Amino acid sequence: MQHKTQLTLSFLLSQVLLLACAEDLECVPGFQQKVFYIEKPFQFTEDRLILNLKFDDCKGNNKLNFEVSNPDFTVELDGNLVARKNVSEVGKALFVHARSEHAEDMAEIFILEANEKHGALKEIIKLEGNLGIPRQKRAILATPILIPENQRPPFPKIAGKVIRSEGTEGVKFRLSGKGVDQDPKGIFRINEMNGDVSVTRTLDREAIANYELEVEVVDMNGKTMDGPVRLDILVIDQNDNRPMFKEGPYVGHVMEGSATGTTVMRMAAFDADDASTDNALLRYNILRQTPTKPSPNMFYIDPEKGDIVTVVSPALLDRETMESPKYELVIEAKDMGGMDVGLTGTATATILIDDKNDHAPEFTKKEFQATVKEGVTGVIVNLTVGDRDDPATGAWRAVYSIINGNPGQSFEIHTNPQTNEGMLSVVKPLDYEISAFHTLLIKVENEDPLIPDIAYGPSSTATVQITVEDVNEGPVFHPNPMAVTKQENIPVGSVVLTVNATDPDTLQHQTIRYSVYKDPAGWLEINPTNGTIGTTAVLDRESPFVHNNIYTALFLAIDSGNPPATGTGTLHITLEDVNDNVPSLYPTLAKVCDDAKDLRVVVLGASDKDLHPNTDPFKFELSKQSGPEKLWRINRLNNTHAQVILLQNLKKANYNIPISVTDSGKPPLTNTTELRLQVCTCKKSKMDCSAADALHISLTLILLSLLSLFCL
Repeated sequence: MQHKTQLTLSFLLSQVLLLACAEDLECVPGFQQKVFYIEKPFQFTEDRLILNLKFDDCKGNNKLNFEVSNPDFTVELDGNLVARKNVSEVGKALFVHARSEHAEDMAEIFILEANEKHGALKEIIKLEGNLGIPRQKRAILATPILIPENQRPPFPKIAGKVIRSEGTEGVKFRLSGKGVDQDPKGIFRINEMNGDVSVTRTLDREAIANYELEVEVVDMNGKTMDGPVRLDILVIDQNDNRPMFKEGPYVGHVMEGSATGTTVMRMAAFDADDASTDNALLRYNILRQTPTKPSPNMFYIDPEKGDIVTVVSPALLDRETMESPKYELVIEAKDMGGMDVGLTGTATATILIDDKNDHAPEFTKKEFQATVKEGVTGVIVNLTVGDRDDPATGAWRAVYSIINGNPGQSFEIHTNPQTNEGMLSVVKPLDYEISAFHTLLIKVENEDPLIPDIAYGPSSTATVQITVEDVNEGPVFHPNPMAVTKQENIPVGSVVLTVNATDPDTLQHQTIRYSVYKDPAGWLEINPTNGTIGTTAVLDRESPFVHNNIYTALFLAIDSGNPPATGTGTLHITLEDVNDNVPSLYPTLAKVCDDAKDLRVVVLGASDKDLHPNTDPFKFELSKQSGPEKLWRINRLNNTHAQVILLQNLKKANYNIPISVTDSGKPPLTNTTELRLQVCTCKKSKMDCSAADALHISLTLILLSLLSLFCL
């Protein structure tokens, strides 16, 4: 291997030297010059030669073709670059791609403005017919230096030489750039006197593949005489990196029954060596397959691309007959184009055989039995099926449906996701008296459709025989709730309603008795035999047990079964109002100053617990006044309020004013209430009612109270 590397290095060095001398060149495929610099003219004239690009594939240039990055230009078969039309705007560069049967290459043409400068490293090509910019003659010849990576000591080693055409007397060479005086420093150095370039340590192409240095010639005082000129140092690759699989884990899927040659996945390895050499030219191979059945060669890998494909017939790629649906392949990648001297790397590819729905689910038996008590809901039986497809897929998961025997939608069926069983449930309570037996026809399918050549058969349907057991059901009130309207204050013992409850267990011939369950006010009783409800107290609409004029009571109907069953009925009694409440008067106390100028004493209001029309409008009246003079009067303000007015100032004392209030009921009801009037002494905004057994209340508060009454 070392000998081969030395030969390769010697060959590359000889190529560079031959190119530098440009004499007796051994043929190197591609453009003979890859980079050109031209000065931009006023315009590129149509069909006029710009420059000539020499391309040689070393085998006759058969079917040679040129492509230019700008469509306004073309390269003729002899390499002449010309414009298709007069062109003034081009850009900074043109790129020419040449391709033949045996080689291809790229050349770059940089277009410079007239005032642009560039170093002596670049050679300028002038436009034909232009002012004639002469070629710059180089005083320093710095041909590229090629150094193999991984060289062994001792160091330093002479790697190349820089030549000055005008001699080296009285001058010295100076080298600079990355790898010399820039990090990584000290890798290269130059003999100041003769231009020998040395390397001081082992190089690693994968770390740095090339170094761009500059060399110049200075006099003994350090003044630049020539240069700087670019010196390229290229690191020659050695096969020192194994192929690596970096993108794992590698998992591929292929459907069972797939055709021979179906691509499963691609394995791609990486080699850090030079991709343009055999050091990174990889070839792939399958080292081992596990398991080896039904064939030890289930798969093939494309040695160049790394594509893994199936090589067995579709019949052998049957998931249900395989020892395992998972295969592991040990894949080897070898560089040097797969030659024995190549380095290798391995990875494991896991291939899963995916299931397709090629097996219909089948019931484990044709008929299932279930028993359920009437009135009960819930799961009554689990239906079992078998399916040879993959339990983790929709090809195995079952979907059940009731296709006959469920007209009332009393049954539903759902899939247990863990067991794949069909859970048949009663969702509407069954009635033994209507039907003691039910027969259902059940069908099972998969979530995924079957493949075209497979169909559901008779085993994908089954019947379920359901027996309903009789239970003692509670009596049922008709209707429920029950509603009746009665006047309040009907006589005690009045019949409110006769309830009707029937026993659903018609085949058992049971008797029913009734009782009171909830009677909040204790107003009702029920005949235990015939269900007649009567009153035991006066019904009062104004009772706190009545809400929105409705009184609610609950009753029980109990059958004679063993054990007895009970039904509950609700009775709503809407109570109609009767004028059985006298109106009340408020307030019943008023105060006034003995020297008051405003003799409007108080505004009175009336209220009634009854409903309209047994309430307002109210009639307000004063009882007969004693004495020769009338001391007060009452004025009606509206339907519910009236005002008491003094006819003169009174002495400090307490007065009782009897006032009658009458509602609008038929017949009307009257209530007489005494208004207690305290006449007090008022001085300095203070009211003294002590002589009248009154509290000391400020005149201000009295006035505010009167004002609020007027606002009613």
